[in-house]
Amino acid sequence: MMRKILVIGAGKSTSYLLDYLLGKAEAENLEITIGDINPAAIPSSIGEHTHCTVIALDIFEDTARQKAIEHSDIVISMLPARFHIMVAQDCVRLKKHLVTASYVSNELLALDEQVKEAGLVFMNEIGLDPGVDHMSAMQVIDRIRDKGGKIILFESFCGGLVAPEHDNNLWNYKFTWNPRNVVLAGQGGTAKFLQEGTYKYIPYHRLFRRTEFFEIEGYGRFEGYANRDSLNYREAYKLQDALTIYRGTMRRVGFSKAWNMFIQLGATDDTYTIENSEKMSYREFINLFLPYSPTDSVELKLRHYLKLDQDDIRWDKLLELNIFDQNKFIGIPNATPAQALQKILEDSWTLKSNEKDMIVMYHKFGYELNGEKKQIDSKLVVTGENQTFTAMAKTVGLPVAMAALKILNGKITTPGVQIPISKEVYEPILKELEDYGVNFKEYDIPYLGYNPNSVVN
Repeated sequence: MMRKILVIGAGKSTSYLLDYLLGKAEAENLEITIGDINPAAIPSSIGEHTHCTVIALDIFEDTARQKAIEHSDIVISMLPARFHIMVAQDCVRLKKHLVTASYVSNELLALDEQVKEAGLVFMNEIGLDPGVDHMSAMQVIDRIRDKGGKIILFESFCGGLVAPEHDNNLWNYKFTWNPRNVVLAGQGGTAKFLQEGTYKYIPYHRLFRRTEFFEIEGYGRFEGYANRDSLNYREAYKLQDALTIYRGTMRRVGFSKAWNMFIQLGATDDTYTIENSEKMSYREFINLFLPYSPTDSVELKLRHYLKLDQDDIRWDKLLELNIFDQNKFIGIPNATPAQALQKILEDSWTLKSNEKDMIVMYHKFGYELNGEKKQIDSKLVVTGENQTFTAMAKTVGLPVAMAALKILNGKITTPGVQIPISKEVYEPILKELEDYGVNFKEYDIPYLGYNPNSVVN
């Protein structure tokens, strides 16, 4: 008997997801329906597969959405996070399992009791970050605890970057995911974390000037800046006794200091719109934020404003983006500064058809065992194949697809609105991910905490 999987949304992150499911379709008796608002954009190699049906689906059309969900056994929602709740409410009423890669919203969490009563699995945060980060962290944490150890430090960083062979600009960065999220990074509120038993807070205007540094063997040096709330998972990970809990985003060293120029300028603001932005040149856009001068050029005013010397590498980084070009135009009506900046950056930071992306993840676990302090560093690097089969699509899409199939096959059965932090979920998925080149390397190193001068036993 055919088991029916409905995939809603077929964006950039679904290449590996669909490839995985269709590859398993014959052996697993799967029938995959892809519902997307733009079905014509789905490659014929997918749409013409004997186990696949493509339908036009506007999730705001209640009847069509509910009909598609009713005719499925499990739903994978790859929609933007704010739209999951509509799908989730239908899944509860129609008694269908649900899988998403997005953070659990309060609205979704409010359905938990109903989901449990119906015996359904609503698996969320099972992409990359969140997702692979949860599973790989909990695997090590549980292993330490099973030996009798106590976690005293947990740090976790993840970044979507460009592969070394295509890292050819001064920023050492290109867009590998939603550019808007990059431009707005850090604006959701003051970053909060725990360091050596003390709560720490970093406001947005200082976020990119407080960074951590670390090495990834074979790939060089990286930096990390703090995520908005590192304490979100203290309860879920059972880290109440940890002295340090810090989660962040990874970039190449020097990116954050340079990015801070746009923040100080005001170019990342998304709270107001700019008059005449459609016909505004890049040069005029930058000049918006600078004082008037009858004699000084935009370049000179910007250098003075940001206190940049001519030999400062950050100046070269700005020049590389062509931000002073008077013949390039924003072309967006009523754009916010953030939208205008995104347009400028996309000119320089868009991956070319032959270029590859790279995912880097780094966990640090400090723990006490038998009266001795120890540390494990766990590191992951995944490189994409091309613009379609990217490292981001692999690490987001594969865990989603694997979770859906394991729920269908009764391998994941615990009901409720949840994230992948139990052994029932992370053990089989991490094991299977290794077959696809998603492998963590672990290193046992001396524990120093934040005091490098401390005596190590």
